[in-house]
Amino acid sequence: MTVLFSENENRRCPKSIQIMLKDRNVLKGSMALSYHNFQAWCLNLNWNPTLLSVMAITKNDKLYIIMVGLPARGKTTIATKLKENLMHDSVKTRIFNNGELRRKMIRENTAYAGFFDPDNKEGVALRERIGLINIERARRYLNGQGNVAILDATHANVERRKLIRALLSDHPILFIECVNDDEEILEATILRKIDLPEFGHLTQEEAIRSFKQRIAYYQSIYAPLKNHEGNHIRLDSLNNRLIEEELVSEVPYVDQIRDFLLTDMIKNLYLIRHGETHFNLENRIGGDSGLTDDGRAQAMALAKYFQHKPIPLIFTSQKRRTIQTAMPIKERQKACTVIFLAEFNEIDAGICECLSYEEIKKGMPHVYSARKKDKYNYVYPQGEGYAAMEKRIERGIKKALYLSKPSDHIMIIGHRAVNRMILSHFLFRRREDVPYVYIPQDKFYYISSTQEKKTFQLKSYK
Repeated sequence: MTVLFSENENRRCPKSIQIMLKDRNVLKGSMALSYHNFQAWCLNLNWNPTLLSVMAITKNDKLYIIMVGLPARGKTTIATKLKENLMHDSVKTRIFNNGELRRKMIRENTAYAGFFDPDNKEGVALRERIGLINIERARRYLNGQGNVAILDATHANVERRKLIRALLSDHPILFIECVNDDEEILEATILRKIDLPEFGHLTQEEAIRSFKQRIAYYQSIYAPLKNHEGNHIRLDSLNNRLIEEELVSEVPYVDQIRDFLLTDMIKNLYLIRHGETHFNLENRIGGDSGLTDDGRAQAMALAKYFQHKPIPLIFTSQKRRTIQTAMPIKERQKACTVIFLAEFNEIDAGICECLSYEEIKKGMPHVYSARKKDKYNYVYPQGEGYAAMEKRIERGIKKALYLSKPSDHIMIIGHRAVNRMILSHFLFRRREDVPYVYIPQDKFYYISSTQEKKTFQLKSYK
C-alpha cells in the first residue's frame, strides 16, 4: 500500500515513520499493512495526517502495456499521456517506442513506404529485430525498479502479439488498441506526422502519399484484438469511448488506466471569443463581418498576453472574425498552426442571418417571442439552435483535443453561442441556462480538466 500525504504533514510526521520520496511522502515497508490498520497506527502515535490519496498496490505491481493500432491512430500520444498520468502517482513508467529506436539504429532514412512492405524481407527482419530489442529492454526494466513498461508500436497481427505474450510471461500484460476510422481526422493527423525530420527530404505531397502507402501496407496484415488474446481494451481514440474490454486476469492499475482513457483531459485550454466586429456594434447576428479597429486592438492585446506561452495550435471557426483574431497571436508564437473547424462556426440563424434583434422583433414577432420562451431548444427557421448545435460542437471539441495531443496548451477562438456550448461541455450547466452564460470579448476562459482537478477561470488579457 502506498499512502500519499499533504506537504504540510512532513513537518508533523513522527520520526518513527520514514517517509520522504522527492516531493511526496510515501510510507515504506508496509506492503502488508491495510489502510484501516495504518489509520490505527497513526492515531496510536497521536498523528492524524491529511491523506491526499491512498492507492493499493498488489504484490505484483508490474505491468506491460502493449499499444496496438494502425499508424496515425493516436497510440504514441496516448502512451505519452498515460506515462505522465501514472508517473504523477509515483508509478515508475517507461515507453519503448519502435519508431524512435528504428530512427536511432538505422542511419539511412527509413521513412519511404517500401520499408514497411510486408514482402520486403529485409525491412521485415529489421523491424522484427527492433521489436525484440524493445521487448528485452521492457523486460529488464520491469525486472528492475520499473512498474509499467509501455511497448509503443503497431503490433498489427496476431502472430506478433502471440510472440509478445510468450516472451513477456513474467508479469501481467494489457493490450490497448486504438481505433479511429474518421477520414477527416486521419488526414489532419497525417499532416502533423509528416512534419517529422525523416520526411524532410520529401515535398508535402510526396510525404502524404508515402505515409498513406505505409498505412496501406499495415492494413494488409492488420488484425484487431480478439478475446482469446488475453487482457485488452479496444478504444475509440477520437471519442474516448470503450469499444470492448476483456480482462481475464488481475491487471495492476487497470481502474486508473481505464478512467484515463475515457476522460476528456486538457491541462490548459484558452477559450476566447473573437474581437469586436462591425455587426457587434449594430447588434446583428450571424454573417461574416470583419473586426473593427477596436477588435483588431483586442487581437493584438491577446497576442501580447500569450506571446510567452507556447501555443502550438489555435482552433477557430471558418468565419473571418475568429481567423482575424487568431492571426496576430500566431505571428508572436515560435511555432503555431491555425486550424479552421466548421464545427466551431457560429449558430446558423437561418432567415434571421445578418438581422438585428430589433429588426427580428419588428419584422418577425412570432420568431422573437418563440425563441424568447425557450432559447435552448428553439430552432431558427431554415437554421439551427443551441440544441441542434450539440453534436457538431461535441465533434469539434473531440477533434481539437485529439489533434492537439500531446500539447499541454491549446486555444479555441470561437463565437458567443459556440463558446457557451464548449464551456458547458466541461462545466455542468443546466441546458436551459446555457444561452445565458457570460461570454465577454475583453476576457477569456481558462480551463484545466484532468482526473485530479477541474479549474475554470474568467481572466482579463488587458
